[in-house]
Amino acid sequence: MKNKLKFRTRAIHSGNKADVETGAVIPALNLTSTFKQISVGVNNGFDYSRAGNPTTKRYEENIASLENCDFAISFSSGMAAITALFQLLNEGDHVVIGRNTYGGTYRLTTEVLQRHGFKFDFVDTRNVDEIAAAIKPNTKWVFVETPTNPLLELCDIKKTSDLCRLHNISLVVDNTFMSPYGQSPIQLGADIVMHSATKYIGGHSDLISGVLITDNKVLAEKLYFIQKSGGAVPSPFDCWLLLRSTKTLGLRVQKQSDNAFILAEKLSLHDSIESVIYPGLKSHKQNKLAIKQQLNPEGKPIFGSIISIKVISVEKRDLFLKKIKLFTLAESLGGVESLISVPYDMTHVSVPIKTKEQMGLTKTLIRLSVGIENVDDLYSDLLQALED
Repeated sequence: MKNKLKFRTRAIHSGNKADVETGAVIPALNLTSTFKQISVGVNNGFDYSRAGNPTTKRYEENIASLENCDFAISFSSGMAAITALFQLLNEGDHVVIGRNTYGGTYRLTTEVLQRHGFKFDFVDTRNVDEIAAAIKPNTKWVFVETPTNPLLELCDIKKTSDLCRLHNISLVVDNTFMSPYGQSPIQLGADIVMHSATKYIGGHSDLISGVLITDNKVLAEKLYFIQKSGGAVPSPFDCWLLLRSTKTLGLRVQKQSDNAFILAEKLSLHDSIESVIYPGLKSHKQNKLAIKQQLNPEGKPIFGSIISIKVISVEKRDLFLKKIKLFTLAESLGGVESLISVPYDMTHVSVPIKTKEQMGLTKTLIRLSVGIENVDDLYSDLLQALED
């Protein structure tokens, strides 16, 4: 059925066949650590839940189908997924990585992985020439986020994948900010897609999970081995919740993006805001790339639900945060409820000040994660919070 059924149909039916024994429309949740074996070394496909669980398997089938791939390997968090990903490398291997990367990824690479002999060069992945200039004889991967967190910089996935093929290296794309509904990196040439499933895939701010997705059987087998050996697996209950969540993924992400587009246009006209960063605005330097690359399953441009705004001072920022009501001050994003954060001192607090300055990340930048509330209510809330 691969590539034949439409996205929203796959979201509901892939991995969700009715229970054979009872006929239950929602298959049973397998909360078990171990499985009865037929005889020594002979089982019904499962022996221990760290190595595989029916609920986990159904979720992995579902999420792989949403990226139009054959393989998905799930983990207990997005960072566990990235850690497993880098465990494919050997000591001395080199990775070209986006300079404007998530704070947790930056911390993992610079404070943990570099101590184990991995080499990283952080570059501006908006520019394919800069990526090319950073490639070395020992480069194995290019790792990019697009859009980046929180400055919403884009990487041209197709051009970057062409570059990687030319040098026989792999392209990994963190697709968290767009979800499988809003961008298809594998179809554009990426080798592996990563998601913090905590965000849009989960969508309800009630679980933590991560997933790696690929069409490459050799890579998939290696990642399954790491998943089993390392043990950073999601619980069956989390996988059951994720299966519930992916059924509405398309509806949620489209509504969130539609709300964000309306808010971004209106906020760009407000005197108290120095600038609005949103790929859907013509003022965004990469708006044309967003229109070409960020497409929903119907082939229409979609710009995501994250808006970053810069206010005129820290004092204005603090007053705004004190007055806001419908946007909850909290880390994370992608849930049905609207959230607000200050990346400089929250998600990117572990990034050195000099590096943040080089990124263009300031204390006056506020990140909005727009939910599915009524957009008029959200705008009214933003307006009253911006009043002096």
